[in-house]
Amino acid sequence: MLTATRQAKILDSLHTDGEVTVEDLAGQFGVSLSTIRRDLNALSAEGLLRRVRGGGNIESDHVPFSDVENQQRPEKLRIATRAATLVKDGDVVLIDIGTTTALLARELRGRRITVITSSLAVIDELREDDAVELIVLGGAVRKNYNSMVGALTQQALAEIRATTCFLGTSGIRPDGTIADTTGMEVPVKLAMIASSQRTIVLADASKFPGVGLLNVCGPDMITAVITNEDADAETLAVLRAKGVEVMTA
Repeated sequence: MLTATRQAKILDSLHTDGEVTVEDLAGQFGVSLSTIRRDLNALSAEGLLRRVRGGGNIESDHVPFSDVENQQRPEKLRIATRAATLVKDGDVVLIDIGTTTALLARELRGRRITVITSSLAVIDELREDDAVELIVLGGAVRKNYNSMVGALTQQALAEIRATTCFLGTSGIRPDGTIADTTGMEVPVKLAMIASSQRTIVLADASKFPGVGLLNVCGPDMITAVITNEDADAETLAVLRAKGVEVMTA
């Protein structure tokens, strides 16, 4: 198993169980205690978990959605406002999970469009709007991040075709790869991309390079990125060179 894959699975275990031991993880993955400790040190250095003294326990340091939505809020709002200008009346819009995509949903209130989503935050923004036709994807609820994931979500996505997918991300790497931290979210994002005519990634400047451990897709699978003017210039140049339209807000 690749190191990045194992580390992503460690994070999944933490998000599910809240706390696990070094010994349990070593047994689960069939590797040595020292290998697991190296993984944990790497994840801790990225701010993705917190080591707990005594007993070798570790616990997730995942920030709740309610806290994340207040981080870089002005920057995210500018991105959301720019993204909303790309939506035309009659469009079928697929909106991914995330705090920036939730702000986009707010900007789309009152529009004669169809919105399809697996985000509980997007649903909360649009559930009372008479103009927007809201379609909710099923699935298992990730309560800590207001999202729905799993086989049911993917099956529903296979049945739809959207004009535009607005995709969230944990990070964009220097080579233009779109990344995520949670293994169960990656198949849903890929299904969203496959169901859409175009895919636009919403990523504020802090997402360069971000914290994603797992590859979602390369730049060849996305149409555009909307970010802030102070986002990493070298990464933006790579995206442009690979045919991705870069918009700043």
